[in-house]
Amino acid sequence: MTTAPSTTTDEAPQPAAPAPSRSSWAPLRPLILRLHFYAGVLVAPFLLVAAVTGLLYAGAFPAEKLVYAHEMTVPAGERKLPISEQVAAARKAHPEGTVSAVRPSPEADATTRVMLTGVPGVGEGHTLAVFVDPYTAKVRGSLEQYGSTGALPLRTWIDEFHRDLHLGETGRLYSELAASWLWVLSAGGLGLWFSRRRALRRVRGTTGRRRTLGLHGTVGVWAAIGFFFLSATGLTWSAYAGATIDELRTSLGQATPSVSAAAGGEHAGHGSAAGQAGDAAHGVGLDKVLSAARAEGLGDPLEIVPPADANSAYVVKQVQRSWPTKQDAVAIDPADGQVTDVVRFADHPVLAKLTRWGIDLHTGVLFGLANQIALMLLALSLILLIVWGYRMWWQRGRGSAFGRPVPRGAWQHVPPQILVPLLAGIAVLGYFLPLFGIPLAAFLAVDILLGEIAHRRGKRSYGAPAG
Repeated sequence: MTTAPSTTTDEAPQPAAPAPSRSSWAPLRPLILRLHFYAGVLVAPFLLVAAVTGLLYAGAFPAEKLVYAHEMTVPAGERKLPISEQVAAARKAHPEGTVSAVRPSPEADATTRVMLTGVPGVGEGHTLAVFVDPYTAKVRGSLEQYGSTGALPLRTWIDEFHRDLHLGETGRLYSELAASWLWVLSAGGLGLWFSRRRALRRVRGTTGRRRTLGLHGTVGVWAAIGFFFLSATGLTWSAYAGATIDELRTSLGQATPSVSAAAGGEHAGHGSAAGQAGDAAHGVGLDKVLSAARAEGLGDPLEIVPPADANSAYVVKQVQRSWPTKQDAVAIDPADGQVTDVVRFADHPVLAKLTRWGIDLHTGVLFGLANQIALMLLALSLILLIVWGYRMWWQRGRGSAFGRPVPRGAWQHVPPQILVPLLAGIAVLGYFLPLFGIPLAAFLAVDILLGEIAHRRGKRSYGAPAG
C-alpha cells in the first residue's frame, strides 16, 4: 500500500490497445499502477524513516514512565501541601530562571512540576521541570521538558527525531513529504487491490512474487484507514500544508479559541506588586488562584501560568489530552482573585475539536496505552509494506537485477473526459499540498524527458514496455 507493488505479467500494460470496456477504471488502472510504483520506490525511504521513528515514539510514553519513575512518582500521603509551599521549595533548590508554569500533582502518587524558563543550559523553547513531592515539598529532581504534553528528555529526543530528524525546520520537510504521499499511495493501492481478480488476491497456497504481492495487498487493505488518518493528522501541523490548514480554519471561524490573559478591573496593573520577579507569587497568590479555578469546575490535570507582566492575569487551564478531553481554561485577576474570562472546550468550534482529537490520537495520548499499541501496529504494518514492495521489485527482475519499471504511455489510453478533471484535481491538491505537487511535477518532467530521449534513440515507443 505504501510502496509500489511491481506488476505481474497479467497486470502490466500490454503494447496492444486494451479491449473496449464500459468501466472508467480500466484505462485508469495502468496509470495508477505506474504512479503507485514510482511513488513507492522514491517516497518509501522517507516513509520508512517516519514509520521507524513513529514506532519508537509510540513506545516512548511507557518507557518515559519507567525511566523517570523517581522524578514523576511519590508514595501517596495523607495531605498535600499548599501549592505555594511546593513552588517555594522548587525555587529554593533552583533560584535561576523564571517560573513559567506550575502543574499541581494530578494524582495521589504524582509529583508537582514547576517549570522554569531562562535557565542556563536549557534549550530554546524548552523548560526546566522541577519535580516536587506534594506531601513533603522535597525536590525529587529536575529534567528538561518540551511541549504541551510535558515530554521529558527521552521522549523529546524521539519526538524531534520523528518530526525533523534533529535538523530543524529543514528536516520537517521529510515528514511533510511522507504525510503528503502516504494517503496517495494508500488510495492507489486500494484501487489496484480491489480491481484484481479474486483468485489473484489470495495469499494462502501461493509462492514467490505472487505471495509477496498478496501479503503486501492484504496488509495494506487492512491498514489503509489508519494510513489515511496518519496522513491527514500529520499534515495539520506540518510546515506548509499545516499553515494552509490553519488559514482555512481561521477564515471559516474554526480557529482554536484562547482565554484572554488581560487583567480586568480598576486594579489592573497593580496585581504583581506582592510578588518578586520569577517566583510566581503575584497578587492573591497561587493558592487562591487554584481555588478560584477549582470553583469554576476545572479539575486535574491543571497548569497554572503566572501573569506575564503587571497588566496580565493568571491563566489556569486543563491539560488532559486523554479521553474525555479536558481543555477548559480561565483567566484570574491577580489583584482580587476574580475570574475575568472563561473558555470551555465544549464551546470550541467543530474543526478545532477535531484537530485537537486528531493530533492527540496521532501522538498516542487520546486513548492511552491502547492508542499507543495501535500506532505501533500501524508503524509495523508500514515497515512490512515497504519491505514487501521492494522485494516485489526485486522479484520482477531478471536474475540478480532489480525489477523492470512499469511501462510508460499509460496516460494516452485515458479518455479526455477522465484525464482533464483528474489533472485539474491533482493541480488543486498540489497547490494545497506543495510537497505532493512539487515532487509529482518533478517526476513527470524527468519521466517525460527520459521517455523522449529513449524515443529519439529508437529504443522504444510510447505504450510499449520499457527496459
